[in-house]
This record gives sequence, C-alpha cells and structure tokens, in this order.
Amino acid sequence: MLFKAGLGKWVDNLVRAVESRDHKRFMAALQGIARATPKARPDEVDTALARLTSVLAQIPIGLGGELARLAGSMTDYGTDATAVVPTLVGRATTAMEQAARFAELYGAEFGDLPDADDAEQIGPTIERFVETAPSRGMDQSDAYDLLKAWFCGGQWVQPVLYLAQRKDVRAVLPERPRLTAAVGKMREHIETAHWLYGLLLVLDDETLVVLHRASRRGYRMTISGVGDNFQLHTLLAATLIGDESQGLVPGQRPSAAEIAAASDGEDLTPAGGIRGTFNLVDALGEWIWNEGRPADIPKVDGERVVVLDPPPYARSWNAGRPYPLMRPTVTLDGVLPADEAAHWLGLVKTAQGG
Repeated sequence: MLFKAGLGKWVDNLVRAVESRDHKRFMAALQGIARATPKARPDEVDTALARLTSVLAQIPIGLGGELARLAGSMTDYGTDATAVVPTLVGRATTAMEQAARFAELYGAEFGDLPDADDAEQIGPTIERFVETAPSRGMDQSDAYDLLKAWFCGGQWVQPVLYLAQRKDVRAVLPERPRLTAAVGKMREHIETAHWLYGLLLVLDDETLVVLHRASRRGYRMTISGVGDNFQLHTLLAATLIGDESQGLVPGQRPSAAEIAAASDGEDLTPAGGIRGTFNLVDALGEWIWNEGRPADIPKVDGERVVVLDPPPYARSWNAGRPYPLMRPTVTLDGVLPADEAAHWLGLVKTAQGG
C-alpha cells in the first residue's frame, strides 16, 4: 500500500540493483529516491528508510557510501531520525577502524599515506598495496577492504556527522566510546572524521558555574550543543550582559547578527566578524582558549567553572559556530546568592595569562 508512490518503486529498484550488482541501475535508483523523497508522505519515507537500512547493513563499503549519505538526508522527511542511526554508526565505526588499519600497514611498508580524498590515487594504491598483499602474508581481498575503507569511509561518516548535529540523535548514539576512538584515529586524514570527532565531544545538559570576577557575581547555567569556546564566549556574553540591577554584568552585549551567527542564524560569518567580550579563565587560573571546547574546561568540586575577566586585548573571529545545523542552548538557571558566589570565587585561582 505504502509503496504505490514513486519512492517505493525506486527503493524496489535499488534493492534489485544491489542483488544483481547492477551499478548503472543502482545509481539511477539513488537519483530516483532523492527526487521522490521530498514528495512522499512521512510514513512512506519511514517505510523506505526501514528497507534501506537493511541494505545499508550489508552493502559493500565502496558501493554504499552515497546510499548512506542519502539515507541521512531522507530523515528530514520522515518521523524518526534515530531509526537509521545504529546502522550508520556501526558501518561508519567499522570503516574508520579499517581505515586506521590501512594507515598502519601502508605506512609501515611504504611511508607517506595516499590522500584519502584523491580518487586518482586509488589505482596506484591498489597496485602498491593490494596486488603486493600476498608477499606480506595478507589476502588480497582483505587488503582491498582496508583500501576501500581508506578512500570511501569518509562517505559513511558524513551522515553520522549530519545527524549528530541533532540533540535527540546525540542522546541515542550507540557505542559512542568506540565511535569516538575510531574517528579520533582518522581525524587527521579524513575531514568528516575530524568534524565528527569534535561533535562527539559536545556537551548536552551540562551545568556551568560562571563567575564575573570584577562584580563578584556568580551564575548557574546549563549548556547544550555548543561546538567550541568561540561560540560559548558569544553566548555567555549574550546571556549575561544586561541590567545590573537584575544581577547581570556590565558590558556591551553582542549584536543581533553576532548572536544569530552563534545560535541559529543562516549567516555564520556576519560582516565585521564577531568580537570578544571577556577573557574566559578556568578555576585553575588557566585561560580557556576559544579554539577549545566546553568539554576541555576542568571541573572543580564536580562543576565546570568559567571565570569572566576583562579582555587583555581586542579579539575577533569570523564564524559564529562550527556546526551549522546544531542548535545550541545556553540557559541562565539562576543568579547565585552572594555567599555562594563568594565560595566559588574563593576556590578559583588568579588568571595565569596566555
């Protein structure tokens, strides 16, 4: 019943193309699915994704990368973006582990690694790594599987990167430590692995104690979906600078364009850039570098502590957030009573400088 629509027909074609190893038909079916999905009902998309998930679980890594990317984008039109996540995560994790094994073996034997993004290097690498595998005591088919992971694995990471910008997806990511370790090994070689690794370190529903040293005021805040400390810097300023009679801190609040770039605006790089407002310092007195992440901020008495000091020099940067689709929240839960703020200020050290 659900598959009277065009989407169902194209999914049928793709399944048969995989079974018959008909690459031309497979590519035509992929294009057909991409065209039909936006026109289909959400329940039809859910049914299509359920069938495609079964295909994704078994399809060879070299063939299935484009299908994985398509499945990730199809979730925008269904009702449950998390349904396909376990399969995508499992395949992406295995691909990165195999790619890391390729790097280990290839590097030990031949030195400099081929560029994983350069398709023109596939042929020479097959000749060098796969065809000579028996001389190293390795089956050629196993060597070819590792090579495909090196050159194609990034395509499998991409839909996980896309989906994990959603908080509901991050909450259900299976085998997160294994996935993090796998992409971490490849983050210097494959761009999507680099970005996914950072995304896997994002904190959700994490409390912060934020102290404004000059006014001796303190705040309890909750953050989710903040990709780096550039973004955190802007959103802290947007949340805390305001009416001092209401317990907020003095200063010039970021502009609407700067706040939008750091939260949910389409323009991530507003004209004139984004200016720094504070110098962020941790409880140990070390600067919290904007290039780092909230997860890097050390805990004291079980809480991550951020101290707001005056900026030692003018700072500015271009982009408001590193993950365009991730919607952050920085919530002021409350102003700390004076004695509690004083307690926390008594625990923190003076800034050490950069």
